Amino acid sequence: MLDKWEKVMVTEVSSKAELSRMVLENSGVQAVLLNKKDSSYLLGVFELYVPVGQAAFAMQILNNEITN
Repeated sequence: MLDKWEKVMVTEVSSKAELSRMVLENSGVQAVLLNKKDSSYLLGVFELYVPVGQAAFAMQILNNEITN
């Protein structure tokens, strides 16, 4: 499945990951959030994936959201 998806963001903060996913989806970009956190030790990251064809657009959206 992930061969058709590209990772556009990695973060340790769940709220940042979820907000980024929502911003992308509100902009018409399909986004999948993968939780790689270990629930026992709270170690790990959240990874945000989008379809390969939408990765550049998604990165532009995320970069604009961070700078604004």
